Amino acid sequence: MKIRVAIADDHPLILRGLSNLLRDHPDIEITGIYENGNALLEGLSHIPSDVLLLDIQMPDRNGLELAGIISQQYPAICIIALTNLDSQFYIKSMMSQGALGYILKNSGESTLIEAIKTVYDRQPYLEPALRDRVWRDMIKAPHNSGAKQSLTRREKEILQLIAKEYTSQEIADKLFLSLRTVETHRMNLLLKLDVKNMVGLVKAAIQMGLVE
Repeated sequence: MKIRVAIADDHPLILRGLSNLLRDHPDIEITGIYENGNALLEGLSHIPSDVLLLDIQMPDRNGLELAGIISQQYPAICIIALTNLDSQFYIKSMMSQGALGYILKNSGESTLIEAIKTVYDRQPYLEPALRDRVWRDMIKAPHNSGAKQSLTRREKEILQLIAKEYTSQEIADKLFLSLRTVETHRMNLLLKLDVKNMVGLVKAAIQMGLVE
């Protein structure tokens, strides 16, 4: 089954380059190319997509507003922020609005494809080049005794369930949360604990004594 990808960016050259690049991958199908937010919302109402590459700086509606709307109206769409903005503010803001991935426009092709496939599997993705910067500013390493205290009660609860091999949907059902909320918590845990994937989260949970 092909991954259906929509692209929203107000620069025609970026749109053309991304579409040409992705069309070379047989497991990806381009479902729509949009130069503004209104066209994007109209297109998504008619043509379903699995993944959306969303620029933050759009001419009519910015990516933060669009991410919030799309997360509410189309929760099955996995949003990846594709931008030149590399500040912690925009990373945290896009994730809080429902984006599941965040990569820069100067990323390589392999990073882009990895991000698409990762979020399609409902796993968060943050470009490795950004992860260290966010970590320095907002988190503590899992080996630090204060790491456990830096997690909220809900994050600890979700981390315990991840360690017990619950899926995101199973966690959402058990805790009466939306799937999108659980995925946002997963991203926050990756950032706070400075790990790359779910295996790292399980190891961190064991180190912090949250699970046996």
